[in-house]
Amino acid sequence: MNAAELRLPLHLETTKPGRYPELLMNLPVQIQLASPAFHEWISRRKESVRPWMVFVNTHNFKVPHSFQRWTNRVVKNVDHFQSNYMFIFIGLIIYCLITSPLLFFAVFLSLALCYFLSLRNVDKKIIVGGHEVALGHQFAAVGVLSVPVFYMAGAGAVLFWVIGATFFVIAIHASFYNIERILGSEEEPFEDFEHPIQEV
Repeated sequence: MNAAELRLPLHLETTKPGRYPELLMNLPVQIQLASPAFHEWISRRKESVRPWMVFVNTHNFKVPHSFQRWTNRVVKNVDHFQSNYMFIFIGLIIYCLITSPLLFFAVFLSLALCYFLSLRNVDKKIIVGGHEVALGHQFAAVGVLSVPVFYMAGAGAVLFWVIGATFFVIAIHASFYNIERILGSEEEPFEDFEHPIQEV
């Protein structure tokens, strides 16, 4: 469904065009996925992703000669390839959701319910016992009610597996990837693998 197919509540559709910016500012932050801040964050992540051919280049893997050099290498690799590591984490989560239909359904159901509550609050606030229930409290209630479903779907085991697998991949890559060949150091010469110079 594209943005043109979405319908605003009746009282918003009849609002004067000049008040649309004000109404957008009042929408819950959770559903403003098209906000400039969100797009800016995505753009920064994409721009900071290092070339994957450089990331997996087996010629750059080398055992560190000392503990001090190992610690320096890990810190530099995590800083240099942090976006690549983040996408590996996201990829593992997507893999688990695809291979676990029950977990995928549970996540989809929870997100759909949160989205429905967001739209419901734009149209009319939810009142319980004469008190307005904040949207954050409604999301918290959805989270609490979703816990048994996530438990039955094995979300805990999946979460620990994803965290463990991500940590293992980062630890191996950051420990043995010879980042000094790219960034340069006193021990290793600088070699620009990301932007090689074309010989004329």
